[in-house]
Amino acid sequence: MNRQEIKKVLNELTEDIDSIADKKAVTIIKVLVNLIEVLAEQNSALMEENQKLRDENNRLKGEQGKPHIRGQSKNGAGNTNHSSEENRKKRREKKKNQGKKSKNISIDRQVMVELDKTKLPNDAVFKGFETRIIQNLKIITDNIEFKLETFYSPLLKKTFIAPLPDEFKNCGEFAPDVKALVITLYRDSGMTEPSIERFLKTVGLKVSHGKISAWLVEDNEHFHAEKEAIIEAGRQASVFQQMDDTGSRVKGKNYYTHILCNDFFTAYFTRKSKDRLTLLALLCRDNLNFLMNNKAYELMTELGLSSKWLECVKPMLKEEILTREAMNNLLGILFQDPKKNNTSRHIILESSALAYYQQSEYYIQFLMTDDAPQFNKLSLHHVLCWIHEGRHYKKLNPFTEMNQKILDLFLDQFWDYYDLLLKYKEVPLQETAKQLSGKFDTLFSTTTGYSALDKRIAITRSKKSELLLVLENPFLPLHNNASELGARVQARMRDINFQTVSEDGTKSKDTFASISQTARKLGVNFYKYIYDRVSKKFVMPSLAELIFLKAQELSKSTA
Repeated sequence: MNRQEIKKVLNELTEDIDSIADKKAVTIIKVLVNLIEVLAEQNSALMEENQKLRDENNRLKGEQGKPHIRGQSKNGAGNTNHSSEENRKKRREKKKNQGKKSKNISIDRQVMVELDKTKLPNDAVFKGFETRIIQNLKIITDNIEFKLETFYSPLLKKTFIAPLPDEFKNCGEFAPDVKALVITLYRDSGMTEPSIERFLKTVGLKVSHGKISAWLVEDNEHFHAEKEAIIEAGRQASVFQQMDDTGSRVKGKNYYTHILCNDFFTAYFTRKSKDRLTLLALLCRDNLNFLMNNKAYELMTELGLSSKWLECVKPMLKEEILTREAMNNLLGILFQDPKKNNTSRHIILESSALAYYQQSEYYIQFLMTDDAPQFNKLSLHHVLCWIHEGRHYKKLNPFTEMNQKILDLFLDQFWDYYDLLLKYKEVPLQETAKQLSGKFDTLFSTTTGYSALDKRIAITRSKKSELLLVLENPFLPLHNNASELGARVQARMRDINFQTVSEDGTKSKDTFASISQTARKLGVNFYKYIYDRVSKKFVMPSLAELIFLKAQELSKSTA
């Protein structure tokens, strides 16, 4: 019998299992079905691993592996869609927009259209005008020839030339409008450099590929400074932050782009790793130091440092901030062979970094992430995402219809509870919070008989404090979608341009992504903002200033 035939037989046998009078037989059948579930899952994992080995073997022989084709069936073995968006959308009625949306379209010119009055009846009376707004765009060159007055002084033997207007002084042979447009098309609209070059040449500009690349990467110190100001303002504007990461490529190697955000800003940081030390350096704005004190000693104990090394560390404890170089010297004294005890070395280094971070100004009060271990201890309160938690249940792939029905029923209850949390955020009453806490205990103490699901339910129950921080802090979101949307921006950039090839290019990518996404959150026109900076006019307030203003307005409205 093949897999589908076995599945069909099992579904027929378990269709009316609860109607069987012999409860012992029912228990035995359910145990055997769960055993089949485990074996089916293990078999699928082994088949997947075997296929990867075959693909690698074929690759080494210069051949191609099996193409990846995404499964089409909802519950089939090939199903890899673990998003919970569909479940949540089905549970809510979409709000209908009341009335017609107003179009805030700026009018550049007005054209009066007259009616042929000879065709009107004699009793026609003028009743004013009916308005039609037609949107249009002119893509034309606006090349400027400056005639600079020039004088020569024979006495001083010196030539005097009228200066260019300030906005044209630093852009070479192109106006700041062109540079701002190139940055906007590449950094905000997702066009590639060759596409931008073709577009500019099509409309009549003579521009080289090298010039476009230089605009995107070089002379961006001011924008880098603005990014730092955005991060500082966003950090001070809220006690709450969100983090996520996604893959990126730099010089042909795999890197990670980290996203830090809240309601006021989004910032990007591309690093070689995504371990906790990397995140600590990122959060400390690359000013990470170390403390080998009693707090570090406690952290070493929590992170599993052996008693042998704990005894060796004790005499070194003191309240003195250490640089990375000083910390490396201490580790060199403890571990004389650099090739041994790497795990113990890392625990001591990480614990000392955490001890410094947790007493610094950079320490985050509330941080929402997924439940990846590197995010632990980065904040006073670690907030977990309900959507991520729901995905763990979506990853379950029951072999039998009986267990599929059990899973579907529990997912309905899961999202019902999620909806109650959403309503609580709107009207956060203490009595409601107590009820929701009790309902959590009831729901996640459920025993369904589907062993894989029961294990997953128990894991969720162990995360109660992190998942229900919203009951004491209703301003917290229930999901990490903001940072995930930020990660999609990086993923889109990776799809379009694949990789960066220089340190300046990587830094500029992160900087302009931060400015672009923050500008969107603040309702700022990205092109106008970039033009204002490129032209050196600085008429528009900085995004950091706008963050402070928005935070003040929000504080007043909630006071």
